[in-house]
This record gives sequence, structure tokens and C-alpha cells, in this order.
Amino acid sequence: MSETEQTAGSEAPEAEVRDQGDAASGEESGEESEATRSTSRHERLEQEGDIAADYLEELLDIADLDGDLDMDVEGERAVVSIVGADLNQLVGDQGAVLDALQELTRLAVYRETGERSRLMLDISGHRAARRRELEELAATTAAQVKASGEQAALRPMTPFERKVVHDAVAAAGLTSESEGVEPRRYVVILPA
Repeated sequence: MSETEQTAGSEAPEAEVRDQGDAASGEESGEESEATRSTSRHERLEQEGDIAADYLEELLDIADLDGDLDMDVEGERAVVSIVGADLNQLVGDQGAVLDALQELTRLAVYRETGERSRLMLDISGHRAARRRELEELAATTAAQVKASGEQAALRPMTPFERKVVHDAVAAAGLTSESEGVEPRRYVVILPA
């Protein structure tokens, strides 16, 4: 036998043993990989929050504004909140400046990670308060739709606002859909 044949022959049984071992622990490694994926996903979202916080801290310094940053992971997205005495200029009319800052922050995260971010930015509790208002509006309108059997169209909303309304309508047991073209896209709540 040549040296190549001997080497090939001696490696084959070892490969079979490894394959059998992998097959035997396949279920275990599947569970571990699920947990690892969940942990790594959470770590990645925390990293997004850290990058965003660094970016926003620099922005606050440049603008000479005081604010405290809070980072969290909610569901499948990183959430960064800035709270401070007078940050209304960072929210703007109907949250327009806040939306622009959120997009800039997402771009900063993308620049660092190479991955698209779904990061949510809130300033002085604006989004949290808006979420509560929209949930109330959706619940009230859903109740009216249930009672009348007629669909109802709401005023144009941002993607964030529409998502909140869709979730609240689904929780009320009805369906909804978005219609129109940005920036005049709106939610229609449909009867059951």
C-alpha cells in the first residue's frame, strides 16, 4: 500500500466515529444552539444600544444639551431613551425631529455593525406617551367598529404609530390594514 492509501484508510474510521458522535448529540446541540442564538441575539441588541448611546451622547455634547441615557432591549429591538429637563427641541413638531434622530442613530449603528437596526429612540417619554394615546384611540375606534359593523379610517400616521394601532386592534380581536402612500398612509379598522 502506498503512503497515501494508508493515510486515507486510517482517517476514515475516525471520521465515522466523529459523525456518529455528532449524530448522538444532535438533539443536545440543537437545544444549545437555540439558547446560543437567543443569547447572541440579545447581546447584539445590547451592542446596538451601546453604539446608539455613544452616538447620542456625542450629539448631546455637540448641542450642549443635558440628558441621561437609558438602554434596554424590548422584544426584538434595542430601545434607547433620553430623559432631561428641556429636550422638546429634540422631539419637534409631532415627533418629526425625533424620527429624524432615530434614523440617524440607526445609520450610526449600521455604520458600526454592517447590519440594519430596528432600534427605537424615545426622548423625554414622547413615544411612550404617544403609544398610550394611540392604544386608547385604537381601543375606542375598535369598539365603535364592533358596535356599528362599519369600517373606520384613522388619520395619516407614521410607521411607528400605525404599528401601535395595528397591535392594539389585533388585541381587541379585529383586523386592520394600512392604506395610502407615505407620508399620508393611514390605518383602516375592519369589522369582524
